[in-house]
Amino acid sequence: MNMTAPHSPPCAEALIEAALLTQAEALNDKQLRQLCEPPLSQDKLIDVLAALQQRWQNRALQLTQTANGWRFQAAPAAFEQLGNLAEQRIPRYSRAVMETLAIIAYRQPVTRSDIEAIRGVSVSTQVMQTLQDRGWIEIVGRRDVLGRPGLWGTTQTFLSDFQLNHLNQLPPLTELGELVLPEALPPVE
Repeated sequence: MNMTAPHSPPCAEALIEAALLTQAEALNDKQLRQLCEPPLSQDKLIDVLAALQQRWQNRALQLTQTANGWRFQAAPAAFEQLGNLAEQRIPRYSRAVMETLAIIAYRQPVTRSDIEAIRGVSVSTQVMQTLQDRGWIEIVGRRDVLGRPGLWGTTQTFLSDFQLNHLNQLPPLTELGELVLPEALPPVE
C-alpha cells in the first residue's frame, strides 16, 4: 500500500517563475494569474512578481515588464557578451527603413503619402514590407479621402522589441538627430 502524500501543486511564485522562464513570449497578467488554482488576485500577482524581480536582481537574467506582458531577458551587462555566442546576425536595416519606421512611430497614424512628403522621396514597397515582416507596423485604419489609403501605426511587437511599454517612452526627436531622421521632419505636435 502506497502511503505517499498526494503531489501538491507548486507554490504560485515557483509556478509563475517556471512559466516565465520556459515561454518564448511574454505572459500578461491574466495568463499569470490563471496559472494557479484558484486564480491569483491582482494584488497577489503583484507581490509574486515583485518577489521574483528582487530574487533575480543583480543576475544575468532579469524579470521585465514589456508592452506584451512579463518575461525574463538578458540583463544589459550580459547582453553584449551573450550576443557573441549566437550565430544569427542581427539584421541591419537601411536608412530608408529606419527613417520610415521613425516617421510612423512618431507621427502615427500616417499614410504612405504622408511618409513620402516628410522624407521627400517615394517609399518603396520593399521598405514597407520589411517593416511588416518584422511585425513592427500594421494598417490601423483608413483615411476618409478618395482611395481610402491605409493609415500605418506601430504594433505591440514594435514596443516589445524596443523595450517600451508606451509610445510616450520614445526618446525625444532631438536625441535622434541625424541618426535616422531627415532634417525636414517637422517637430512633434
